[in-house]
Amino acid sequence: MEAATYCCHFLNLCNKQLIMKNYLNFETEIKDLEDEIKKLKDPYNQSGLSEVDTQKILKTQNEIDEKLKQIYSNLDPWQTTMVARHEDRPKSKFFIESLFQDFIQLSGDRYYGEDKSVLTGFAKFEGKSVLVIGQEKGDTLDSRIERNFGMMRPEGYRKTIRLMELADKFKIPIISFIDTPGAYPGVGAEERGQAEAIAKSIECCMKLKVPTLAIIIGEGGSGGAIALASSNKIIMLENAIYSVISPEGCATILWRDPKKMLDAAKAMKLSSRDLLDLNVIDEIIPEPIGGAHRDRNLILENIRKSISKNLSDFSNFSPEEIINQRKNKFLKIGRNKGFMHNLEDLSSIKPDREGVTEVIKSKKFLISIIILISILSLSYYFF
Repeated sequence: MEAATYCCHFLNLCNKQLIMKNYLNFETEIKDLEDEIKKLKDPYNQSGLSEVDTQKILKTQNEIDEKLKQIYSNLDPWQTTMVARHEDRPKSKFFIESLFQDFIQLSGDRYYGEDKSVLTGFAKFEGKSVLVIGQEKGDTLDSRIERNFGMMRPEGYRKTIRLMELADKFKIPIISFIDTPGAYPGVGAEERGQAEAIAKSIECCMKLKVPTLAIIIGEGGSGGAIALASSNKIIMLENAIYSVISPEGCATILWRDPKKMLDAAKAMKLSSRDLLDLNVIDEIIPEPIGGAHRDRNLILENIRKSISKNLSDFSNFSPEEIINQRKNKFLKIGRNKGFMHNLEDLSSIKPDREGVTEVIKSKKFLISIIILISILSLSYYFF
């Protein structure tokens, strides 16, 4: 009876931590402590032990919590990238099944075929109809191959365009879960118009008259992510990343050395905090200590609250206000020190004439114009 009481006490107070299968290279100490807890939970396989040592388990659990807090509060950009790519991190399929009711999956682009790297369909969220789009990487090796590791082909983007236009017609909000290394760069995809499909998807997103939310849950890579993330609200999980290229790809291009991914990750400002400071994204959803994969129920609740709040914020917007909000949001990026004072009215794109005049009067500007004219004149003369 005493052993049973100790076990109940442990389950109620201490069973917070998921024993992980996969650990990142900076989680070695966490792995050792969790292995120790696993042994303490099953003492009968060890000679000489006959009961659960709850005091030691509680002490070890507290030590794990402190270690996780210490590590995850000081992640560098490359470590954040590793967390965003974690094998156990919840994927789009999990969020769609857990957050929405009556999900009806729709397939095909009506031109070429079905792209299984993206899940799309209509569902209910808190009793209201929504269109859900989720880039899906897969959980097992077979499912990852089937889903093409979340890298969409042209038919995937054309499928989402078809359904976004349908949602727009019936005034249904759109929620996208972004998780992709980037659009698929294969020969077949390029032959079928990959670049055109991405461009059309961005164009479609910008024209929509319904509220659109994009939630970056893992990797938001390059045009493959932007094609679906041109939304009224871009939201990121705390340990997600959003970048124009992978850190390895950037390091290879700039330094001819993919091992310099830490330098590249720092320079690219791909973390949620950096992107929020730059006004590229609108909101950060906090994750459990140790990442979203350590407490799926908590991350589900945090995402649910964010979706509910943002849909509610747009409930009284007219179609024109929704379009202007989205347009102005993107036009504001990088304009903090530009020629425009009233950033709330960017859709008209009317420049501040006084600011332009000051630049024209500056010596550097005039010198640059003179040099440019000289170069053009010489080029015409010699060539």
